[in-house]
Amino acid sequence: MKTERAYPRFTVTPKAEAAILRGHPWVYDVEILAVEGAAENGELVDILGKKGQYLGTGLLSEQSKIRVRLLSRNANDCFDESFWERRLRWAWDYRKSVMAPEDLDCCRVIFGEADAFPGLTVDKFHDLLSVQVLSFGMEQLKAVLLELLVRILREDGQSIRGVYERNDVALRDKEGLPQYKGWFPLAGESAPDSPLTEITENGIRYLVDVENGQKTGFFLDQKYNRQAVGRMARGKTVLDCFTHTGSFALNAARGGARHVTAVDVSESAVEMARANAARNGLSDKVDCVAANVFDLLPQLEKEPRKYDFIILDPPAFTKSRKTVANAITGYREINYRAMRLLPRGGYLATCSCSHFATEEKFLAMLQSAARDAGVQLRQIEARQQSCDHPILWGVDETNYLKFYLFQVV
Repeated sequence: MKTERAYPRFTVTPKAEAAILRGHPWVYDVEILAVEGAAENGELVDILGKKGQYLGTGLLSEQSKIRVRLLSRNANDCFDESFWERRLRWAWDYRKSVMAPEDLDCCRVIFGEADAFPGLTVDKFHDLLSVQVLSFGMEQLKAVLLELLVRILREDGQSIRGVYERNDVALRDKEGLPQYKGWFPLAGESAPDSPLTEITENGIRYLVDVENGQKTGFFLDQKYNRQAVGRMARGKTVLDCFTHTGSFALNAARGGARHVTAVDVSESAVEMARANAARNGLSDKVDCVAANVFDLLPQLEKEPRKYDFIILDPPAFTKSRKTVANAITGYREINYRAMRLLPRGGYLATCSCSHFATEEKFLAMLQSAARDAGVQLRQIEARQQSCDHPILWGVDETNYLKFYLFQVV
């Protein structure tokens, strides 16, 4: 990687310039007007406005529609090892500032563009790091970054025994990168003998499999939303839909729920939720059921009311603008059914983890579902993703999780 200020120069459209000045770090292929100098894939390039003014420096990705991802808007930056070490320490220091020490056992250490590492995700699960690299430039840098990050964490008293790469995602195809998963070879160290580790979140223990778990192994972004559910669950009979590994259900049970039914369509997820309930001594309070939520909710309407708190934490129903309408239909169906199931005075936790299902669309959906269910919603809280997944203003893609707590009145 070059370190001197002699990078190829890419001149971009006024539209791209305006986006950069608003804080967005992406330059699309169609926004490049001219190129001066030869640049290799993954190398650093300078971005210039139409009048020749410097806008920033970023990493080139020749096969992606996102042609350049900016790293810095400071023309004096030198992208050497000390630069990356400062930036990694900055990201870790941020987590230490905004989270309680016990919450650092499992947290997101690097959140891509929000931490100025475009295309890089690093999650910490107790003594393992789980890594996903989704841009060509970060792929070229990862050896330096991961060695530095492990050293920084160990120096800070964190016991890190290995780094696992979860690069088994289709987005890498768009960068011309192969899909794979496996241990990252730390210098002078052997690969760990197991991808399993135990984390503690909100006082609840989970077994995490960084090799086979969804995404990087466990969903960390709802940490504090689970706490909020736990606080409200005391004395209630809870239905947790799309439970996955049982995290909302277990927070509700630990918070004093009378009983919790945890539902997921995946048999393996239900088995893991059941094992997590046993791990925490909550099996007597939590039933885990394999069922399709879209089929189950209408069936429950035919039975006497038995739930006074329903949690809806579905997977992302849309990952593109093309399928937003279908996603909103899906969200509306489950929320409408939940509102009909709840008694007056019952409680609803509902969310969407899709960036493309915007807050405006999500709220309009909830209003429509409530109207057709013949209920009124009293909002208790509106929440977002946890603070280790920071929202960077100007980069809408970092603002994706909508979470609401309501009382049905």
